[in-house]
Formats: sequence, structure tokens, C-alpha cells
Amino acid sequence: MADMRAFRDEITAWAAGGSGGTASELAGELGVRTAVLLEGPSDLAAVEALTAGRDRDLAAEGVCVLAMGGAMSVGRYAGILGPAGLGLRLAGLCDEREQRFYDRGLAGARVAGPGVFVCVSDLEDELIRALGPDRVEEIIRAEGDIRAWETFVQQPAQHGRLRQQQLRRFLGTKKGRKIRYGRLLVEALAPGRTPAPLEGLLASV
Repeated sequence: MADMRAFRDEITAWAAGGSGGTASELAGELGVRTAVLLEGPSDLAAVEALTAGRDRDLAAEGVCVLAMGGAMSVGRYAGILGPAGLGLRLAGLCDEREQRFYDRGLAGARVAGPGVFVCVSDLEDELIRALGPDRVEEIIRAEGDIRAWETFVQQPAQHGRLRQQQLRRFLGTKKGRKIRYGRLLVEALAPGRTPAPLEGLLASV
């Protein structure tokens, strides 16, 4: 039996130049009504952690959450999934500096829907501000990364930078770290402290 992962894989292959032959069939079988377009896997990890914490099963609700591998792919995905393709409602989450790609891609595909929720400066920055640097450092310590963090902040390039800026940069210095901490930081959020872009996105779908 098909599941949302199979549909997501089919869409990813289609966006990469495949035929997309079974995408429409899978969408109908799964009852897909909405697609959420995310830039990358760390955003996906955060959204999945948030929905799990709210006891929501987006796949069962007909919502497919996709990591596109970069904001410049949004036009291609919107064309496949939007009015000219599968006819799904589209929503998105992006960094402030990437908003122009989302705006252009969705407008080009004539998409109307919940819209794009924009993070300032990016999702990691939103989560660090929501939790506070002290709490983020506690999570880093609990994960066994405190020595790497302490070494990182001693680098000349980090001198004079705000701790929030240092933390944001640290999360992107090792492959896979942003994905892992995307989930961990969301799981650590207190009730009522979810960043507005994430809260808005979840409410829209």
C-alpha cells in the first residue's frame, strides 16, 4: 500500500526530470490536498517535530511536506503541484533572504493558497531567539557537543559576535547538525513559544 513517503519520492523524482507518471494516482489514493514546500531537510525535521508534539499526523490529513533542496527549486515544484499540475493547495516556509524565490516561483505558477511564512533570518535564528541562548547551550551540552561549541567560540572569526549569532553559525558547521538540532530545538520549545512562522504554517494546513 502506498504511503506519503512514496508520493514525496515520486514528486522529488518528477522535479528532477522524471515523468511523474504515478504522482496523480498516488495523490488520489492518499487523499493529498496540500503540499508544504520547505527549503531543506533541517526545516523538514523541525516541522515534523512540531507536528508530532501537537499529535497531528499531516500525512493522514492529506498534507505532504517536501524538502526541495533549495529555494531556487520552488518554481519547478509549484508547477508540478499547483494549478497547472496536480491542483494542490500550496504553503511554504523560507528564510528571509530566499523569499524572492518563493514569491517569484509561486506567482509564476499562479498559485493562490495559505502563502509563504518567512523566518528572520532563518529557522535556526527563530528557534534560538524563542528558546534563548542559555537554553540552547543546555541542549548542546546534553547532546555531547559542548567541547566542540567551546572550541568554536574561541575562533578569531567569532570574537565580537553576539552569542545568538555564534550559536546560529555553530549549528551549520557540521553536516547533519542543523537537521538534528532542528528537531531538538523544536522539541524544547515551551508552550506558547513557537516562532510565528512555524505557528502560522501549521495553522494554515
